[in-house]
Amino acid sequence: MLFNLLPAGGGAWTMTGRELVFKIKADFLKSIANPVRLAVLERLKAGEASVGRLVTDLGVEQSSLSKHLSVLRQAGVLSARQEKSTVYYSVRDRDIYKILRPISEMLRKKLSESRDVLAHLGRD
Repeated sequence: MLFNLLPAGGGAWTMTGRELVFKIKADFLKSIANPVRLAVLERLKAGEASVGRLVTDLGVEQSSLSKHLSVLRQAGVLSARQEKSTVYYSVRDRDIYKILRPISEMLRKKLSESRDVLAHLGRD
């Protein structure tokens, strides 16, 4: 199951088509909205990597990393393949970077604006 469409407290939840679309989008964005998961996506930009390589490159405990990889896989962001006892992960659809790139640009602008404001504060 990619997305949990049940209400938090159980019971029935009636959702319009538009609400369902918003729910699916929100669940997808939640799946990547974590510093470790974003670091994984950034690392995998260079290509496929084994779990061991990701542990080393990211400096994350393997048990923690495995949970994050599972979330990204369930959301359809990553794919995995096994070769003997080694599991390799890669980005399933590189269009994910088309989502992340504008966010980075927005944050750069925001930081630049904040720097400008701070610079003006120091002059008064």
